[in-house]
Amino acid sequence: MDISDLRVAIFSGNYNYVRDGANQALNRLADYLLRQGASVRAYSPTVKEPAFPARGDLVHIPSVPIPGRSEYKFGFALPRRVRLDLKAYRPHIFHVASPEILGHRAVTLARKWDLPVVASVHTRFETYPRYYGMAFMEPAVLAVLRRFYRRCDAIFAPSDSMAQLLRDQRMNYDVGIWTRGIDREIFHPGRRDPEWRRSLGIEDDVPVVGFVGRLVMEKGLDVFSDTIDRLTRRQVRHKVLVVGEGPAREWFERRLPQAIFVGFQGGPDLGRAVASMDMLFNPSVTETFGNVTLEAMAAGLPVVAAIATGSESLVTDGVTGRLIRPGACDQFCEALTHYCRDPEARRKAGLAGCEFSQHYGWDEVNQELVDAYLRIIRQHGSGGRQPRHSPVP
Repeated sequence: MDISDLRVAIFSGNYNYVRDGANQALNRLADYLLRQGASVRAYSPTVKEPAFPARGDLVHIPSVPIPGRSEYKFGFALPRRVRLDLKAYRPHIFHVASPEILGHRAVTLARKWDLPVVASVHTRFETYPRYYGMAFMEPAVLAVLRRFYRRCDAIFAPSDSMAQLLRDQRMNYDVGIWTRGIDREIFHPGRRDPEWRRSLGIEDDVPVVGFVGRLVMEKGLDVFSDTIDRLTRRQVRHKVLVVGEGPAREWFERRLPQAIFVGFQGGPDLGRAVASMDMLFNPSVTETFGNVTLEAMAAGLPVVAAIATGSESLVTDGVTGRLIRPGACDQFCEALTHYCRDPEARRKAGLAGCEFSQHYGWDEVNQELVDAYLRIIRQHGSGGRQPRHSPVP
């Protein structure tokens, strides 16, 4: 089979109605497939005013708001009209983007129709309960995830470190890499804008500690805030710049009253905001890759991040930034203090990060996934199946 003959069905709980790193990666994949002559149809909840236009055909899935996070929708079924649409479309492969009810329904349908199905891993869902006072639920969540991913022909992680974690957790025997690319037209050091910084009240010689991402507690906002408190008590000259929106914004603004919040930024505006920082601080442990980390490195910033699957494959400790034990606010503060007080250290780490980021291009990484699609379709067609897993975890 050639790529131009390929028909891909993507199932996502959020394909384009709220912007995040996962659905932007899916839409970039769809765009690449379409440019190669392939066909893409996405099945997802929809809204009247999505965050950005969808790439490929988009089919509405019935949904309900997620309790406590009403901006997200819970796709809960594949009704008859959707199954008929899928039959008429005749996809060669299912690509499931999240292990929610919609994902489970899609995997079940793929197995019923004897179609290959793959899953991409975008978030460490097993870590979420700890941010809502239910850490005791993590083993149960892991068990549910394992059952889901083992029913797929293959799963794809965005980094080597995440792939190894999935192997260690025995999620699947076929674990591939679908990494993330960088838009070098948007993220590069030349986007730095001193005038924009001044318009926010930031003096030229004040180092800016940046945060970029959805403002939700699982991004480590509490650790970020506690670390900035320590930086302030040490009388380290700095300014905090927060880029992003989310349900925890009000809490974050009250917690850091001296910080500058510029809300959501996209495209060239996001590139300007990131390049106008002096370092990125990313304490989150929930990402499987860390798009913002790579974007900051492409913009020439040192990155101070938690040792986690989303950062370990990107940040080289002591070269392009610092990797710190999760939640270790004193060590985070030491690293930020070093970069705030040493402009030359910032410059060297930023240059190293910028050079590292040159290895990531969207077309290249998406072609690797397409090659894997074709391999899995061929294997499935010849009767290849996952070997039986041992019941021992």
